Amino acid sequence: MKFTHLLGIGAAVLSVAACTTNPITGRSSLQLANNSEILTMSATEYKTTLADSKVITGTADANKVKTIGSRIKGAAEKYYQSIGRSSDLANYQWEFNLLQSNELNAWCMPGGKVAVYTGILPVTKNDNGLAVVMGHEVSHALAGHGNERISQAMVAQYGGAILGSTISNAQWANIFQEVYPIGSQVALLKYGRNQESEADKMGLYLMSMAGYDPREAIPFWNRMEAASTGSKTPQFLSTHPNPETRISDIQRDLPKALEYYKAAGGKL
Repeated sequence: MKFTHLLGIGAAVLSVAACTTNPITGRSSLQLANNSEILTMSATEYKTTLADSKVITGTADANKVKTIGSRIKGAAEKYYQSIGRSSDLANYQWEFNLLQSNELNAWCMPGGKVAVYTGILPVTKNDNGLAVVMGHEVSHALAGHGNERISQAMVAQYGGAILGSTISNAQWANIFQEVYPIGSQVALLKYGRNQESEADKMGLYLMSMAGYDPREAIPFWNRMEAASTGSKTPQFLSTHPNPETRISDIQRDLPKALEYYKAAGGKL
């Protein structure tokens, strides 16, 4: 009993020490894992995924993915610089690729490794719609959601062992592969509802900062919901908030997003 109590105290102290606050949303999260190790493994898995996939290059759609991704990345870097937190992004190595797949999906691994599937493009319809998707996915990386998910798995599996840094390299690798399944299955990553909601909000702001119209968010999510009617729910929506909650949250956050959009030169 005493040992368990001490572990509880230690875990509480560790939680405070490892608590990270998102500078855009204000949400705090537990991030215990070593970011440099996460980024290294992420880069390796992303490279494997590209090797196992058909990467589209040189087309209008492929160029659009890179352009929109670059603008959102630039907006994020500018914002983080303005609040004195450029160091948060120092080790990010951004990549934006379009992959041939009928799936309605997109994802971003830690460190800025982004993939958009061709199957989602008919639903995005235009640059603003694609910016909704890419802003959302980039936000997962910027918010450290991968570290948060890995940290949750570490605590669940090893509990107090993490206090003494007794997790082996093999155990660490197993945790990473559970959160980010190997190779082409990386798209099966599951985030929690709170993380998805945060990515919605943060992504809405980032796309606005990049000069994309955030008012397209509601039509896009409505189209995504319609695309899933009568069929298997797209992976992109599998752990997301229910449609009513999402639309309500976007309506709540839209006025601030429009301020960012206007500041970026957007017309209201």
